[in-house]
Amino acid sequence: MKQTSNSTNYLAHLGKDIPSGLVVFFVALPLCLGISLASGAPLFSGVITGIVGGLLVAWLSGSQLSVSGPAAGLTVIVLNGIESLGSFEAFLLAVVLAGAIQLVLGFLKAGVIGLYFPSSVIKGMLAAIGLILILKQIPHFMGADEDFFGEMNFLQADGRNTFSEIGYAFTSIELGALLIGIISLTILLVWDNPRIKNSKLLKLVPGALVAVLLSILINVLFINFVPALAVGPSHLVNLPVLDGFSGLASELRFLDFTAVTNPTLYIVAFTIAIVASLETLLSVEAVDKLDPHKRRTNTNRELKAQGVGNMVAGLLGGLPMTAVIVRSSTNVAAGGQTKVSAFVHGIFLVLSVFLLAGFMNQIPLSALAAVLLVVGYKLTKPALYRTQLKLGHEQFIPFIVTVLAILFTDLLVGICVGLAVGVFYILKANYRSPYFYHKEEHKDKALIRIRLSEHVSFLNKASIILTLDHLPANSHVIIDGENSEHIDYDVLEAIQEFKRTAHERNITVEVLNVKEVSVLEMH
Repeated sequence: MKQTSNSTNYLAHLGKDIPSGLVVFFVALPLCLGISLASGAPLFSGVITGIVGGLLVAWLSGSQLSVSGPAAGLTVIVLNGIESLGSFEAFLLAVVLAGAIQLVLGFLKAGVIGLYFPSSVIKGMLAAIGLILILKQIPHFMGADEDFFGEMNFLQADGRNTFSEIGYAFTSIELGALLIGIISLTILLVWDNPRIKNSKLLKLVPGALVAVLLSILINVLFINFVPALAVGPSHLVNLPVLDGFSGLASELRFLDFTAVTNPTLYIVAFTIAIVASLETLLSVEAVDKLDPHKRRTNTNRELKAQGVGNMVAGLLGGLPMTAVIVRSSTNVAAGGQTKVSAFVHGIFLVLSVFLLAGFMNQIPLSALAAVLLVVGYKLTKPALYRTQLKLGHEQFIPFIVTVLAILFTDLLVGICVGLAVGVFYILKANYRSPYFYHKEEHKDKALIRIRLSEHVSFLNKASIILTLDHLPANSHVIIDGENSEHIDYDVLEAIQEFKRTAHERNITVEVLNVKEVSVLEMH
């Protein structure tokens, strides 16, 4: 695996990175707005974070393909944080402090935590995100969902869940939105055809751009000629329209330093830092698996980048940020090659705020839902499930448990459940392989050789104790640590305990190349 390099030739990939950045922008804009709405924060705060993630964090990060911005997984923390601190301005101070904590974690090299997540769990996370994108976008695709665009949790604010919302959508279809969604999806699928991809001219134009522009045109035609099919305002992008820099100043919020004496401030800041860091490390690990060039991200550098990003976002009135798997996977699916694509998405967010707000507000959400349906399918292709199944149950069960847990709860809870199952199988594997066991039958007694492996950790203790406990009586046992570089103290203690009591079963014990430790006797 290659580390990402500072010598990447960014100019050589502009032909793919600029169109990819545009596609990511189309997905990111409604997500930024929707997450702000769901968090109980000012609508503009999510866009600020998206801009900081694109213009600043993209260059500070070591990842070439991850895209940072406000995360749906933090909405509950933001909502509760604003409520417990009493104001959004006080909450911004917590965001800045959270960024400082992340910066410290980066210097302490805490990013190594991301390397301990099993591959099956990371692949399960990607597959689950793909399924959720498909299931959550179906109602928007039909023009029937009033919840915010980008909602990811199973249980929704309106009392419905992922599946009941789809059932409701079939009873409340907005025909115009559905038609626009179908046409947009058709364009995206056609644009994925090899003939289009091989065309020198057409391959430079993102299918998502064609779909979005055509969706606006179709809706204008509906408004003027078939009003009954016109898509209503609740199913269009809803970006604040600013009146120049004075309008921007009125939208920005700034820190309330009086909250510095509130103990709750530090609890909220620490919570944001830990959750945002975990989500970032998971997302970066997942994006590295999607990267066609198989580049590895320096996770400590990523934590530092996210820390600086959160400090700047908080100072400007933005929501907390993470590396976001939805935007990042969209970037990969759209053909992004380097961090220029994330930067381009940030530029388009700036342009949308200052110059294009009126135009952006004409985009039907059903067209953007079509983009995410395609991204979702690419993340959760049937081939992925077949591959994991072929790897055996030790890989497939943690994978499918992660998928189901994320689907029915949320990202972090699901990852923890999947991780617990993955660790179980890791422990089970360690349980089986700490030594080589050989038994020879002799006339008077059995000769059993137990040759310890190179590394024997405390995870192997249970296996070794059970093996020693079940050795046959009247046998001669040789425990040899000649090949062992390290034997954990817990295991040494277990061996000494066995040696001390083996005579009770008429077992003679010979211990070779294993350090002796004292065993405390309890009376």
